[in-house]
Formats: sequence, C-alpha cells, structure tokens
Amino acid sequence: MFGAYTAAAAGVYCLLGAYFVYLAHRLPRRPVSDPPDWGRVTDTRIPTARGGFLEVWRVAPDGPSRGVVVLAHGWSRNRDRMVSRARIFSRLGFTVVMHSARDHGGSSPYTFMNALRFAEDIEAVMAWVGEPLLLYGHSAGAAGAIIAAHRQPDRIRMLFLEGCYARTRRALASLYRSSHRVIGPLFAPVMVLWMDIFHRFRLDRVSPVELAGNLDLPVMIIHGEKDQNFPLQDARVLQAGFPPGRAELFAARGADHSSATLDPDFPRALEDFINRHSGMQPGAEGGLAETQRVSCAFACRPAAKLHRFEDRNLQENVPCRKKMPKHI
Repeated sequence: MFGAYTAAAAGVYCLLGAYFVYLAHRLPRRPVSDPPDWGRVTDTRIPTARGGFLEVWRVAPDGPSRGVVVLAHGWSRNRDRMVSRARIFSRLGFTVVMHSARDHGGSSPYTFMNALRFAEDIEAVMAWVGEPLLLYGHSAGAAGAIIAAHRQPDRIRMLFLEGCYARTRRALASLYRSSHRVIGPLFAPVMVLWMDIFHRFRLDRVSPVELAGNLDLPVMIIHGEKDQNFPLQDARVLQAGFPPGRAELFAARGADHSSATLDPDFPRALEDFINRHSGMQPGAEGGLAETQRVSCAFACRPAAKLHRFEDRNLQENVPCRKKMPKHI
C-alpha cells in the first residue's frame, strides 16, 4: 500500500512539474513602450519560421552608415526594450534593426518559445537585412544570438552577448528555483527534467559555452556584476569557451541582469571594441596581439573602477573547440 501511495505521489509530482513548465512559458509578457526617436525609421513586418511574422524597426542614420546592427531582446520583452542599446550604436554611425520575437510584442503568437525559436527569428531578420552584420542579444536573445551565429558564422562580423548564461540546464534550474519562493525550489528539478525530455535530452548540447568554441570572431560579453538571474561567473565561463583572445568581458559594477549598459563607461568600451575590430576578419594577422594589448591597457585605466574589462582565458572546465552537430 505504501508503495502505491509513493508511486501515485511521484506521478502527481511529475504531472504538476509538467504543468508548471507550461505556466512558466505562458507567463504574461512584459512589453515596454519606447519607440525610436531618431534617424529614418522603417516600421514593418517580415516573415519568420513556421509561418509566423515579426514586427521590425529599421533605423538608419541621417548620414552615411557604418553597417547594420541587429538587436534581439530577452524573455517576455519586445523590440522597444532594445531601443536604448540601439541608440548607442546609432551614435556610432550604425543602422540598427530591432524585432520582437514570436509571442512577444506585436509579432505572431507561438505556443512554446525557447532559445532555438529565438534563434530562428534572429535568422529571419538576418536574411531580411541581407548583408554581414553585427549581432547583439540580451538574455534569451543572447542565447538565440549565439545559436544563430553558430549556424551562420559568415554572416556575423561581431557578436555582443549581454546577460547570457553559460549552460542551459543550470540556467533553467536557477530561473525555475527563483520563480516562486516555495514552488520553485520544490519543482525545479522535475521542471528541468521535462525540458530535457522536450528537447530530446539535448539541452546542454545547445548551451552557449558548448557552441562558443567554433565561433572564431570578435565577441564582447556584457554582464552585470550583481546579475540576479545568471551570476558573473557564467560570463567568465562563457568567455573562456571562445577561441583564445576572441572574447572580451565588460563587467559592470553593481549592475543587475538588465542594467549593465547603463554603466557610464559602457559606450566608450563599446566604441573601443568596435574600432579595434572593424574590418578585421576571423584569424586576421595581428588581431589577437592587438586585442590583448589594448584590452590590458583599458583594464588598467583609473576609470576601470566602475567596471572590469577582461580579455583572458580562465582555468575552467570548458569544452575544447570541436565540431558541433548541424541539426541544432
């Protein structure tokens, strides 16, 4: 009899876990309203995967453009969330493109969004832009950005990852635990298990740190020192996963998951990074040496009291560069 009760309780626990996973992915979206107020704005819709559509802003500068930057927002937000970040790139002379992922903002609905679906939407925008570009992603948008870059590395000139986690399974467990004071810690393990089943036990195969080793391009990682979702250590592990010397870390002191770009030194760090890597192809002669020299000098400036700008490989258990499966 005791065994029957135990089995029934385990069954109820698993079913509740599946229900809570569904609820977690159907939580109300929290869009913001912050339309661009500069340049020549195009507001349109473009097709995306599985018959969906995306709302898109393209903002061109009044003068000549240095290129295109695509910016992808995080979970529950919309394209407006990226306007403040886009404004920084615009001041540097870039055309900026912002979209709302499916099931966010005014884009088409989708039942079960995840990093892979975010990547599909980013790739749809990349196809619409039709030229090599700079790619910027925040949180879930950063995870989608690294997947898109892994699939189409020749289309990406530089990659910017803000508030990105290193490993998917660990990130989900952290988010589920923090979602509710009681339910979160109790049901996080089974919720992660259901997600693993849903992804055919390939959750960590699409972890950002697992994909990083094959991306031989300039990468800037932006992370808040007090990020409440993914600790700063995630950013350091992710940095070490890229080929040597290719990734630099801007750690904003006191910033949380979404405020790293408010650090007063961020625009200068961003401009410095872009200027050093503009026109530099992956593996270009002298690229690694210049990255190490300039980053070291930058980190030693007195202004660095507000942040850390790091360019080094860390002694972490991160994967070596290896060929990743094409089907992700």
